[in-house]
Amino acid sequence: LGLDMEELEEIEEDAGLGNGGLGRLAACFLDSMATLGLAAYGYGIRYEYGIFNQKIRNGWQVEEADDWLRHGNPWEKARPEYMLPVHFYGRVEHGATGTKWVDTQVVLALPYDTPVPGYMNNTVNTMRLWSARAPNDFNLRDFNVGDYIQAVLDRNLAENISRVLYPNDNFFEGKELRLKQEYFVVAATLQDIIRRFKASKFGSTESVRTVFDSFPDQVAIQLNDTHPAMAIPELMRIFVDIEKLPWNKAWDITKQTFAYTNHTVLPEALERWPVDLVEKLLPRHLQIIYEINQRHLDHIASLFPNDVDRLRRMSLIEEEGTKRINMAHLCIVGSHAVNGVAKIHSEIVKTQVFKDFAVLEPEKFQNKTNGITPRRWLLLCNPGLAELIAEKIGEDYVRDLSQLTKLHEFVDDDLFIREVAKVKQENKVKFALYLEKEYKVKINPSSMFDVHVKRIHEYKRQLMNCLHIITMYNRIKRDPVKLFVPRTVIIGGKAAPGYHMAKMIIKLINAVAHVVNNDPIVGSKLKVIFLENYRVSLAEKVIPATDLSEQISTAGTEASGTGNMKFMLNGALTIGTMDGANVEMAEEAGEENLFIFGMRVEDVTELDREGYNAQEYYNQLPELKQAVDQIKGGFFSPEEPDLFKDVVNMLFHHDRFKVFADYEAYVKCQEKVSELYLNSKAWTKMVIRNIAAAGKFSSDRTIKEYARDIWHVEPSDLKIPPPNEPRDAVEDKTLNGTAA
Repeated sequence: LGLDMEELEEIEEDAGLGNGGLGRLAACFLDSMATLGLAAYGYGIRYEYGIFNQKIRNGWQVEEADDWLRHGNPWEKARPEYMLPVHFYGRVEHGATGTKWVDTQVVLALPYDTPVPGYMNNTVNTMRLWSARAPNDFNLRDFNVGDYIQAVLDRNLAENISRVLYPNDNFFEGKELRLKQEYFVVAATLQDIIRRFKASKFGSTESVRTVFDSFPDQVAIQLNDTHPAMAIPELMRIFVDIEKLPWNKAWDITKQTFAYTNHTVLPEALERWPVDLVEKLLPRHLQIIYEINQRHLDHIASLFPNDVDRLRRMSLIEEEGTKRINMAHLCIVGSHAVNGVAKIHSEIVKTQVFKDFAVLEPEKFQNKTNGITPRRWLLLCNPGLAELIAEKIGEDYVRDLSQLTKLHEFVDDDLFIREVAKVKQENKVKFALYLEKEYKVKINPSSMFDVHVKRIHEYKRQLMNCLHIITMYNRIKRDPVKLFVPRTVIIGGKAAPGYHMAKMIIKLINAVAHVVNNDPIVGSKLKVIFLENYRVSLAEKVIPATDLSEQISTAGTEASGTGNMKFMLNGALTIGTMDGANVEMAEEAGEENLFIFGMRVEDVTELDREGYNAQEYYNQLPELKQAVDQIKGGFFSPEEPDLFKDVVNMLFHHDRFKVFADYEAYVKCQEKVSELYLNSKAWTKMVIRNIAAAGKFSSDRTIKEYARDIWHVEPSDLKIPPPNEPRDAVEDKTLNGTAA
């Protein structure tokens, strides 16, 4: 047709239906489940507006609506034949025939199916996303006799449920619409699952009543964080109120069905829904949660008599101030397996955050280290490197990433070293051209591309990177003729619209960039770019071009991270703390092949015990003092000298993430990075060692572990025949032993 594939790819909108790591992880998992031949479904909400588009206007973040469906979405298929009702509000009636939830408002859930193809195995799974629709008699059944027009306009109230994604990452906002969204996806999905179960041969019926004994053997539901936690009381409601199962049997089946993955230990991110809100929106579910809690606490009291503090700590209901439901506690009690997403995180979950629960049932707690799909994050985004690897070790590594260890044989192969460096250089030139086109700044492609892309959050410490940039700037100004390893520092990411400090951090980075980039003495030695509207499609461009990956969260705060893995697989070196999956990356590649610095979890704990005093570091480190004084004194904001007073005040008086405590170690570590970068061959050899050690971080490995340890299903390597091949021909081949 004379069309250019790359041009078409550029036109297509990202489906930005998640906030960051959590949503992207789910997408990688869907790819791996299809590639491993698992009969798995991904369920979620078909948001009309995804994560906002970020514009930078004179250094500030401005949000724009992400109207991603504007030109239609060719990959989805509406399935109105599977539309399902979801109930809200109403009241509970206890009668002779059992408990009924009545006088509810109904919203319809319309499913849209998107195919998820496995890699070269003729398997296609389904992602089913629900869209909210008002029933046709909405607001026309009752009272509303006269105002027909208003009744039709009010349909929007129901359909608002799937209108927009809440843009908070690692932060809980207890809004009614958000709770509606969480229950909406859960109620529609469970009805769908039960319909499918009943239609299968396992949902055998005895005189119209389904026998659910085999349900946990046929169905496994993984809760991706606590956002779908209402599934636990909802399944209980279906079993007890509708299917008339006795409580104990229903609870046993429910626990065997659910497993829960925890994704964060930050207290402000944990979901704690006010009881009053749940009582209004989902009155029956509140009763069921109370009953679950009563039996749970009775059990603990029998094991630990007179330990009232333990009961308070372990209750699903928090009584301090406004009564709230702790959704993580509900998930732990209602699941047969609980896991963290990296070794260090799972350890923190077990020994600190949910210690009381782990003491009770240690066998329930597991680790499943996150991974990324090598199809998107190597083959698709970095074809040059993928091809180079295939030339050396064959193409099978794409489905079995552990085969990358074979690259260790080529660490000293001069030709291979040159080829790896060449691919990286080509990627950098291509990205530099993109930056020049988009940002009108001239980039030196031989400079070190130092990249820090992720959501903007205090715990991720973009501020520490910013202090390092200022320090480098001051060193160049102090001694302009001294050898300086040129850097292009690229920082990108979105701040939640209501997160004041994160927005100030973006403004500060842009203010620093403005000074640095326009200083003739600095020239091409140092450039700073804030990458606007960071998203998956932009990650696919910047990651293959990166030399240095910044993974510098305070130890114990980043549950895993997955960007870290993408950079490692694409030939960047990592500067990072011993946090999240960085720990396992260092374990796989050897700590000497990463630039590890700063406090470990134990050091942070110790510093908390002593009391962190930011002022001490400021007084003792002249370069830190200079940088902070410049921010404070308006050097980067001459028109408004106290613009960054909130940032400076936070750093001195309530910095939970201890930026100053790691500053000195970070700057010293960065000096080591620059020193190695001068020796191109030694740098590239370290890159090869990293790529060779990246195999563990395939989401295929992660999913195999979930399948084996939690879902109890077997991945199938059987390649389903393509639809154009007659089935009997394939069976003949199998009999002759020629088909895999």
